[in-house]
Amino acid sequence: MPESSVTVVIPNYNGIAYIRDCLDSLLSGTVVPEILVVDNASADGSREVVEKEYAGRVTLLSLRSNTGFCHAVNSGIHLARTPYVMLLNNDTLVTEHCVERLLAAISRKERIFSVQAKLLSYADHHVIDDAGDEYCALGWAFARGSGKPAEAYDRPSAVFSCCAAAAIYRMSTFEEIGYFDERHYCYLEDVDIGWRARIYGYQNWYEPAAVVYHVGSAASGSRHNPFKEICTSGNNRYLLWKNMPAFQRGLNWPLTALGAAVKRRYFTQKGLGESYDSGYARGAYLIELAKYEDLMRRYDSPEKRPLMEEAGLMLDEEEEESDAATGAAGAVPECPADLTPDSGTTEKPLIHPLYLGGKVPFRVRHLFNYFRIQFALWGNLGRRLKQQ
Repeated sequence: MPESSVTVVIPNYNGIAYIRDCLDSLLSGTVVPEILVVDNASADGSREVVEKEYAGRVTLLSLRSNTGFCHAVNSGIHLARTPYVMLLNNDTLVTEHCVERLLAAISRKERIFSVQAKLLSYADHHVIDDAGDEYCALGWAFARGSGKPAEAYDRPSAVFSCCAAAAIYRMSTFEEIGYFDERHYCYLEDVDIGWRARIYGYQNWYEPAAVVYHVGSAASGSRHNPFKEICTSGNNRYLLWKNMPAFQRGLNWPLTALGAAVKRRYFTQKGLGESYDSGYARGAYLIELAKYEDLMRRYDSPEKRPLMEEAGLMLDEEEEESDAATGAAGAVPECPADLTPDSGTTEKPLIHPLYLGGKVPFRVRHLFNYFRIQFALWGNLGRRLKQQ
């Protein structure tokens, strides 16, 4: 495989229906990247497909359990040795020039953190799946252009954040702003990291010349389900707290409270009101947990920032080394059973945290960036209502 300046990280969980097409499309592109598949303990044979059919062309990291999207991509990012890393869902098909054009777009400016491809519906290539993720003052994240004609989104543009289903990231920026917060487990983690990048003065962009076809919700099974709603409602409450300083939360509270009430009513009508409430309570728990660990980091630990641990979750002959590292580092938390999709086993998975984020510290030098974010939240409110 030729040397590349980008590593593509593909988190895989039971993706047997899509993984071959996804990998073949990458390998036939004008720029062939390094490819790393991080398998979240798939039980459908997709891990074996990567291991046997793509040996020598694709690197496989096998985790012992389904640790969620955030841990999987952090594990891949940690192993990457290229200036850029591209995250790609396993239920995607990449067009020939996609990687080349994403590289060109992110190379234009040093302050660009991420660039998203033009995500089109796998079922209908003329319809937008996602043309960049936006976030509005109601506390709602939404996919720009979802369901709209593809030709209406043919211009590059700045976006609030990039959908991690198909986006390229600047590796050096992770060291400054942190990695994907594993408290999210999955969902809204890409909005969170895009928001953090904006606080630090970086930009996120949409590049329509890079096209990817996306199935969507292949791992969770459907657009709306209890597992997904538990994650999204909790993660949304958590990311609002962690990325907004007190004055900004106060300014936005009337609208975010209204947005939460509307969301609860919407999901109650769909029979998911209990899931929404459970997730909202989980968000409060994540906030308190982050507060406690921030205090521990500040007053108890000699290391003042989160660490990326070398230990990972691997299979076969590497298990003993991993277990030894775990024992040396201390107890490893378990993934809550109610946040783990049914994998056909009663065993609770073990998680080695690579990055657990917390409250983004307020810095006066970032004040102008907070104002820019606030204007974006207000502006996106109009865009969200117009998109209805």
